[in-house]
Amino acid sequence: MTIIGWIILGLLAGAIAKAILPGAQGGGWIITLILGVVGALLGGFLGGVLFNVDLGGFFDIRTWLLAIGGSIVVLLIYGLVTRGARRA
Repeated sequence: MTIIGWIILGLLAGAIAKAILPGAQGGGWIITLILGVVGALLGGFLGGVLFNVDLGGFFDIRTWLLAIGGSIVVLLIYGLVTRGARRA
């Protein structure tokens, strides 16, 4: 997959992850893009290590499920980190 494909996949996976998780997460589209790309990479890595599943092409359902799952994990971690910063 090309870098443009990763950016589009990350942006969409991050947006879907934000829609799935309840509550208001901070950050605009740049934070969503960064979290989505990091989540896609994390999902692909964990899918390969834990389930022996590699990322497929852009239109492969495995790729989207791993990217969205990884984005949810990254978004949860981001929420925990920034929640403490808002209270201070």
